[in-house]
Amino acid sequence: MSEPERLQKVLARVGFGSRRVCEDLIADGRVQINGAVAELGARIDWERDRVAVDGVDIGVAPDLVHYVLNKPAGVVTTASDPEGRPTVVGLVPAEPRVFPVGRLDIATEGLLLLTNDGELANRLTHPSHGVEKEYLAHVEGTVDGGGLRTLRDGVELEDGMTAPAKVSQPEPGVLRITIHEGRNRQVRRMCEAVGHPVRRLVRVRIGALRDASLRPGEWRELSSAEVRALVE
Repeated sequence: MSEPERLQKVLARVGFGSRRVCEDLIADGRVQINGAVAELGARIDWERDRVAVDGVDIGVAPDLVHYVLNKPAGVVTTASDPEGRPTVVGLVPAEPRVFPVGRLDIATEGLLLLTNDGELANRLTHPSHGVEKEYLAHVEGTVDGGGLRTLRDGVELEDGMTAPAKVSQPEPGVLRITIHEGRNRQVRRMCEAVGHPVRRLVRVRIGALRDASLRPGEWRELSSAEVRALVE
């Protein structure tokens, strides 16, 4: 069993500011331990206790890691592959073991999170939270006004109507599409439905997270501020 730690120390470690700032969070009644409002001086066992700030569960284990990877095309979003193809887990450190948050199909490029933080992963993937994902889609042909309206308003797919999306065409044949659903190959299927199959697809944003500096195959750890922004 882990040694109990002071709550304000744990909050500071996971990015909520200095210990003084974290003490103020506790004093204001914004922190809960196992559903009850925490008091100053409280200690927690990170293996057993659930901690929430403003009602949102946060990961507090000391060995949590959060990576952002620029996934290249041709790499599968799994921990292992029976066909021997390269995997996203093989592009980041082997220890501690991490898992991808959500999926990008083998041909899709761009930002992907990998972590061992189950609380954050659940928050980012659960439909009720509606986390936005933004893509650049290079499609065949130029999409006319009617096609753009259809993409924005919702497209009838075999598994039902898509939710409204943010869609623009910054240049002919290039769409900027923001969705908050997580259906399989959704952006590709939406574009196919309006007659403009995707030639290249790149995810450029997950929630508040962007990083245009990462080259394909490169990764880095998220800062505490970035993790907190994703939690919020």
